[in-house]
Amino acid sequence: MKSRMSTGDRVFVICNTIFMLFVIFIMLYPFLNTLAVSLNEANDSLRGGIYLWPRIFTLNNYKRIFENELLLIAARNSVARTLIATAAGLFFSATAGYVLSRQEFVFNKIVTIYFLLTMYVSAGLIPTYFLYRQFGLINSFNVYWVPTLLSAWNIIIIRTYMQGLPDSLVEAARIDGAGEFRTYIQIILPICKPVLATVALWIAVGSWNSWFDTFIYTFGKDQERLTTLQYEMMKILSTAISQMSNRDPNAAAVAAQAGGGVSNTITPVAIRATITIVASVPILCVYPFLQKYFVKGVHMGSVKG
Repeated sequence: MKSRMSTGDRVFVICNTIFMLFVIFIMLYPFLNTLAVSLNEANDSLRGGIYLWPRIFTLNNYKRIFENELLLIAARNSVARTLIATAAGLFFSATAGYVLSRQEFVFNKIVTIYFLLTMYVSAGLIPTYFLYRQFGLINSFNVYWVPTLLSAWNIIIIRTYMQGLPDSLVEAARIDGAGEFRTYIQIILPICKPVLATVALWIAVGSWNSWFDTFIYTFGKDQERLTTLQYEMMKILSTAISQMSNRDPNAAAVAAQAGGGVSNTITPVAIRATITIVASVPILCVYPFLQKYFVKGVHMGSVKG
């Protein structure tokens, strides 16, 4: 016999459903609003009042962005730096985390404290620049991934997760004749997928969104060769702001309202929204596949300190 829901249960389900739909709308609205602004005519966006749907639909904002000749090179460099930095950073951080998770490592506490100090004490931009120049990283693609090989935060997260694994796994592997490296590769890493996926997502997002290193550590003709997508987007936005500051934005909005047509003019509001969509789409495509590992990894990595 099927159990019937009581009146209180029905009220709870209805209220809970309404509340969750409200939360979903709150979470999706900023993205949908940004998408609507990016698809709206630039001058018309200055009038405001755009919420979930563009008032004057146009693709000119995207066309103006993709007219940049360096965009293909920038996209290639961004993808390459993200893949290399994620793979290399994940491997070295996981290896360091595994070493620090082993109780038989004599200098466990000393090395852990050393890594923790780097999270609070920084040498600053100028010493960092001279250090990179000494190692030949200036005007080199290596500047995008070599400095990210080790991250104190990522190492601590992975170490904490590995400390929660049963010691019997390592002991059983050693009884079967497995060495330390084989135990690490074949036993530890496969059962650390949640925390590894979490750290991989952090590294990938940080590498993909980074533009300041391109601005500081590359210059001249090498900057065009090593430019990244975020840096080119930043330049487009800066150009739009500069152009907008040289004219009256109110006059542009009135002209758009009177004409009612689509113009080729770009504005900071429209370009900012378009850049946000273009830059976030790749991460949005990857995140759903890592979401279950991301949530589980953050939770389990923070249980044991």
